[in-house]
Amino acid sequence: MTRNQSLALSALVAAAATAALPAAVLLAQPVPGAFTVAETGRSYGTLQDAVNDIGNSRATIRIAPGTYRQCAVQEEGVIIYEAAEPGTVTLAGRACEGKGSLVLRGTGAEIRGLTFSNINVEDGNGAGIRLEAGALNVAYARFENSQQGILSAADPSIRVYITRSTFTGLGTCENDAGCAHSLYIGDIGSLTVRESRFERGTGGHYLKARATEVVIEGNSFDDANGRTTNYMIDLPAGSVGRIADNWFVQGRDKENYSTFIALGAEDLLHPSDGLQVVNNEARFVPGLTRQTAFFADWTGSRIVMQGNKLAAGIKQYEQR
Repeated sequence: MTRNQSLALSALVAAAATAALPAAVLLAQPVPGAFTVAETGRSYGTLQDAVNDIGNSRATIRIAPGTYRQCAVQEEGVIIYEAAEPGTVTLAGRACEGKGSLVLRGTGAEIRGLTFSNINVEDGNGAGIRLEAGALNVAYARFENSQQGILSAADPSIRVYITRSTFTGLGTCENDAGCAHSLYIGDIGSLTVRESRFERGTGGHYLKARATEVVIEGNSFDDANGRTTNYMIDLPAGSVGRIADNWFVQGRDKENYSTFIALGAEDLLHPSDGLQVVNNEARFVPGLTRQTAFFADWTGSRIVMQGNKLAAGIKQYEQR
């Protein structure tokens, strides 16, 4: 199986599992036995009660299949939030503290096989995950039809690792607080995104990050059905690392189609010399003809660009 086939299969499995759940299972009230702390065997009716039980320790919360109108705030400890069956658990429509389904400010957290859906708040920054402190690992997750998928604070001690996850139907520039993005990472130590899919954006950028170091490898950025979107990848403060083996398709309905990837467009917090942009593929949706840049650089840094396969009309590098 090729990498793109593997990504597509993961996305289809998660989507099918979620679609199979009837509306009647949207559970807003406590559900006995739904949230089980694996290490103790204790079960709780609300996610927040399970989080509180763990406190400042390390444990796994295993979540029974269902769509839950619940959210939780993690203040301490290291917690793994795990679907008992990957793709069958959705946290939908409720944001704690007006921020997100999970508000994380403990030592660390890991998300396995959960879907976050329809998170919208008054200030336009509703997210599946609001990361305020600690390390975060995300695997086989789905973020859909919300203002943002993941939004992080600015903290150089934060590390974020995302793999085999889907970001779909996210982003907006219709609020006074500014644009929300499918994935919006602040000034943190490092961001890694591998083998994930970004699609059907509804505003803003698909991936925006001010991280000192980024590794963005083996992902698909499919803008074919995007609406009023901007860049595929925006590194507005400069970053080092690697952008490699990704697949990009730019759609018709763009608020800004001037580049696929932008570096240093806002301010320069980090050096970018040696950033590798290699072995990517970029094109337009069928029938679309326009002139744009694949990589636009506001920093004047030494960028390593090689092996990128670009369609006609896409200039490999442009200094701005």
